[in-house]
Amino acid sequence: MKLIFATNNQHKVDEIRHATGDMLELLTLKEAGIDMDIPEPFDTIEANASEKSRVIYQLTGLDCFSEDTGLEVTILNGEPGVKSARYAGDERSSEKNIDKLLQKLEGVSDRRARFKTIISLLIDGKETIFEGICEGHILPERRGGQGFGYDPVFVPLGDTRSFAEMGLAEKEQYSHRAKATQKLVTFLNTLAQKSEN
Repeated sequence: MKLIFATNNQHKVDEIRHATGDMLELLTLKEAGIDMDIPEPFDTIEANASEKSRVIYQLTGLDCFSEDTGLEVTILNGEPGVKSARYAGDERSSEKNIDKLLQKLEGVSDRRARFKTIISLLIDGKETIFEGICEGHILPERRGGQGFGYDPVFVPLGDTRSFAEMGLAEKEQYSHRAKATQKLVTFLNTLAQKSEN
């Protein structure tokens, strides 16, 4: 099955390709010949994910999906949330975003947080939404050199390492994105079986 993945983020492409294996032929925006940064104008992760897939579907008429992910910190009332990529400004600097987060949490003992991923799939114009959540906490300082975004300061529940201290396969055991992708794969498998029968 061929799907356009509405993203320019190669890290996200790598994670989703790893999670789906040979089941999907994923085309990135670049591979589909689309050179644009899709706006994320809404104040929820769900609405932004829907917007991205809708824009690409209207542009190409091809089945596609998008995802939007946010880090939600309990004591900060869910910040950075929908603004995760631009927390410290429009240039989307992971380093500055982490610096801002660590400053806000300085001296704070309640460091509970969670990652939330929403995948919006459009097949023949019909949308289906999948959610993946990973609970955890924020470290007082960066650890590890893998991953991207907030991975160096996020430790998933059930482990003592940050996401940035894990390889892709290890991160996948906990990952919000992997959980949402697994639901997507199950749904696509069901669709494929129905069309065979």
